[in-house]
Amino acid sequence: MHKHTKIIATISDKRCDTSFIQQLFNEGMDVVRMNSAHLDEEGFLTIVHNVRAASNRIALLLDTKGPEIRTTVVDAPIELHTGDLIRIAGNPEGISSREVIYVSYADIAKAMQPGEDILIDDGEIDLKVEEVYSDYIVCRVQNDGVVGSRKSVNIPGVRINLPTITERDRKFIRLAVENDIDFIAHSFVRNKEDVLEVQKILDEYRSPIKIIAKIENQEGVDNADEILDVAYGIMIARGDLGIEVPQEKIPGIQRVLIRKAIHHKKPVIVATQMLHSMIENPRPTRAEITDIANAIFYRTDAMMLSGETAYGKYPVEAVRTMTKVSYEAEKTKLEENDIPVPYDPAEDHDVTSFLAKQAVKSAVKLNTKAIITDSHTGRTARVLAAFRGRSPVFAITTTERLARELSLSYGIWAEFQPGKGPENLKESRRAYYINAVKKLIESGMIKPEDRVAYLGGSFGEKGGTTYIDINEAWKILQAADKYYLPDFTT
Repeated sequence: MHKHTKIIATISDKRCDTSFIQQLFNEGMDVVRMNSAHLDEEGFLTIVHNVRAASNRIALLLDTKGPEIRTTVVDAPIELHTGDLIRIAGNPEGISSREVIYVSYADIAKAMQPGEDILIDDGEIDLKVEEVYSDYIVCRVQNDGVVGSRKSVNIPGVRINLPTITERDRKFIRLAVENDIDFIAHSFVRNKEDVLEVQKILDEYRSPIKIIAKIENQEGVDNADEILDVAYGIMIARGDLGIEVPQEKIPGIQRVLIRKAIHHKKPVIVATQMLHSMIENPRPTRAEITDIANAIFYRTDAMMLSGETAYGKYPVEAVRTMTKVSYEAEKTKLEENDIPVPYDPAEDHDVTSFLAKQAVKSAVKLNTKAIITDSHTGRTARVLAAFRGRSPVFAITTTERLARELSLSYGIWAEFQPGKGPENLKESRRAYYINAVKKLIESGMIKPEDRVAYLGGSFGEKGGTTYIDINEAWKILQAADKYYLPDFTT
């Protein structure tokens, strides 16, 4: 079963043995996510080691905490009842009690106005601000609930002046660099400057790690275009986003953000509660199945599982379910709903975009069953993914890292094939092309009589895409070492 949509699974250090990770990979997982909010250095290293032992094809994504607000430690759970008045004050070191609930944001009183809401514990408790003083706020409790230690605090619609990177984030970014992690998903990205702050750290280490910007508030939604200009991709983090903005707006925001990502030719991930019921149950709800299918109909690149695989009772079943639903949804998606990718002749890489679009169109016009490309940077493969074709894309990469980076892109089957020299340059493109055709047949993706399209370049590894070749697989294999490609590397 060959799906196009990629699956990210969150893994905890409490359950990360190699055989477990291998099981998830076999069921369709493409990327392992590590949540730094719930990890120490030892746990992080354990996950990295075990994932690499399971397969060098699995990409690793580290999720930072980002600028967040939490309640402080409590001596005992604080019971709140509808109509109660409670004080909120900013003091990261304070011990919260029924008298006053302290939060980690010292300037919270300066940021609030009467009538605004403060949501605690992922929105479970709603507090309405009634009075604002210089160093504390008086709020009225809107619903019964219990406040515990270190619970999340959200303030919808209010600009919070917090640094984008915490010291904890810096520590984990350094660990990510030292251990050759593939992606960093940075939380609560508000604008391009938040992304560039992370990029600055990576540049200091000369790290190739790619940044995924997590969109989790209205400011991030409003600035999506500028964020996409500087980030490798985006994640629609529906958990906090559904608290920061009215939850009825989430489907529309999801659709708009996917469309923007496709226009920028950047990977997009849909996350949170995809199969939430499978944390406790062996079968998902019909609504969850529909949610997954709709994300695919909207044209997402990837979907993410959180608690389902981190601590749920049925992690393997959750990945298997997502794979099955993805496969069926991809078969039934309607071409008339495809998102048009603009072709701009003014772009530097207009030839690549033009040829990629023709290769994808060949699946309809010429019944092409697969597209092959070799890739030094991944650009051509990502452009192909943006057009969301029905045919799989076999990307031959010059590094193992690039193969893993492409594991977030729709429809891409990336494989590292070793070459020669320090830059792994291919001695013969023909040989790699022939090998790719053989692998596609062996995998069952195509038959010998099927047509395949090949996107290549006439000027070597770094010269970009300049031509397209379309032929039947059996003819390519029959010609073998006589097959001619219009480049300078034979």
